[in-house]
Amino acid sequence: MPDEQSFHMTPDEFRRHGHAVVDWIADYQSRIESFPVLSQAKPGEIRASLPVNPPAQGEPFDALLKDVEKLILPGVTHWQSPNFFAYFPCNASGPGILGDLLSSGLGVQGMLWSTSPACTELETHVLDWLVSMLGLPDKFLSSSSGGGVIQDTASSAALCALLAARERATNYISNQTGSDGRVVAYASTQTHSSLQKAAMIAGIGISNLRLIEVDEKFAMRPDALARQIEADRRAGLVPCFVCATVGTTSSNAMDPIDEIGRVCRENNLWLHVDAAMSGTAALCPEFRHLQNGLEFADSYNFNPHKWMFTNFDCNCFWVADRKALIQTLSILPEYLRNQATESGAVIDYRDWHIQLGRRFRSLKLWFVIRHYGVEGLQYHIRRHVQLAQTFAHWVREDDNFELAAPVPLNLVCFRHKGGDAANQTIMERLNRSGDLFLTHTKLDGKMTLRLCVGQTHTETRHVENAWKRIREEAEKVPA
Repeated sequence: MPDEQSFHMTPDEFRRHGHAVVDWIADYQSRIESFPVLSQAKPGEIRASLPVNPPAQGEPFDALLKDVEKLILPGVTHWQSPNFFAYFPCNASGPGILGDLLSSGLGVQGMLWSTSPACTELETHVLDWLVSMLGLPDKFLSSSSGGGVIQDTASSAALCALLAARERATNYISNQTGSDGRVVAYASTQTHSSLQKAAMIAGIGISNLRLIEVDEKFAMRPDALARQIEADRRAGLVPCFVCATVGTTSSNAMDPIDEIGRVCRENNLWLHVDAAMSGTAALCPEFRHLQNGLEFADSYNFNPHKWMFTNFDCNCFWVADRKALIQTLSILPEYLRNQATESGAVIDYRDWHIQLGRRFRSLKLWFVIRHYGVEGLQYHIRRHVQLAQTFAHWVREDDNFELAAPVPLNLVCFRHKGGDAANQTIMERLNRSGDLFLTHTKLDGKMTLRLCVGQTHTETRHVENAWKRIREEAEKVPA
């Protein structure tokens, strides 16, 4: 009987095509500045270039790679371009990419310790490393009452914290009977929109998420928080949770964690600290004062996939009391029961987040930390902050522009003095040019341009050219 065709890629084919893919990525990185940073594709253009029907027979791998170049690249916004200054960094690196490749090759599903002990234990160990690297309180170590876990994003971390806070405040009844509409949570008007989505998913409701006013630096006002908590208690409601932010997405505002933490301690509220991007700066001791007060935090998260060279997705989330989180999220059907779990001697991370299945994300994080070392990571963070501070200085010195918010780290919020229309025009022209990519926000009701420095390969010349191009477009704006 003749051998049947398997359709699989053989090990030799995989080796050959794998080399081709790595070569393509390396070549892409070397020529990335030749592409317009923001994709110039029109809506529907990429899909229209693809075949209507799937192939009946398999195609040569070379054809796949050619179509990436021909069909996919025109629709890519190049987040890894050193001229990407929009939103926030989402920076990849060689060791992170290779760690992710190994993770894909191993194909581990690490829902339980027993489904791959290395997946669980490496994650626990690397999260403990980061406690000391970031100067976090020892209560977040796995050797204490807390511990850390890798989530996909800060949005998921905030949701898990909110759920744990809800259950703690209702004595773990809400999971059984549902939320009764009395539980309330608190964030500032500048807090990331994921908190509103978390309130929706957690059954608290957007109307029960109180958005607390901010001060002139766009940071939450602890006195306003305390007044709102008191008013809600008088109304018979159940306050449970506060989110404080270290570096808001809009303006990089720093909430006063110490003062907010004291309000939470007095009222027995769960304090979650979201340091999605700016937490990375704590790798450098001189920036740790920006998150003073973490001793009051019940949970904390930051994103290595934003500013720590670990390609998306990788969010690090710690809790001070892991029992509260596990009691909130643990379900153990018969098909997941096993001897290791029953022994109580291992961590099953399926109990620490929403989904059951989980990837071997700690491998790429481990690679990044070991490749750069603490010294290398600190070097790049300091370099990015210095570049942003230099840009802020240029803005201050220019009569046509003004800073719109303080610049504590690597995000500069600024505007042309000509008004909203002028700023809109400048941004649109720059983005259409492909030379760089900026995004905007609104501060004090005014359109504000944002320039965020943090891409892996951004150097002085890129920031200098960005300022040059901004001024060139500004000169074309009518007085």
